[in-house]
Amino acid sequence: MFVSPFREDWKTYGTPTQTWALVGDDVYVRAATGQRSSWYQAAISQKAGRVRVAGKFSDVTFEPAGSDVDDAIDAAYEEKYPGSSAVPIMQGEGPRSATVRITPR
Repeated sequence: MFVSPFREDWKTYGTPTQTWALVGDDVYVRAATGQRSSWYQAAISQKAGRVRVAGKFSDVTFEPAGSDVDDAIDAAYEEKYPGSSAVPIMQGEGPRSATVRITPR
């Protein structure tokens, strides 16, 4: 899945980002560089964008995730990317603070 929040003009989409985790039926994305990430800032300020899954685009909304799901998201990253050196990065304090929940719009 690739995620693209709107840019400030509300017409064009930002650069697609691929990194996500499923917790139950909910989809979450973390910004690897934390809250200073331009992707994260756009997602939080615009609150809308789209995702691309298997070549199909869908409109979505973005909202900050609560810290109550951090451990479940950490586990989802470990399950999805076993042995990847990226997993500890995505479980760090910065990415955890920049977790976004994605829902259909």
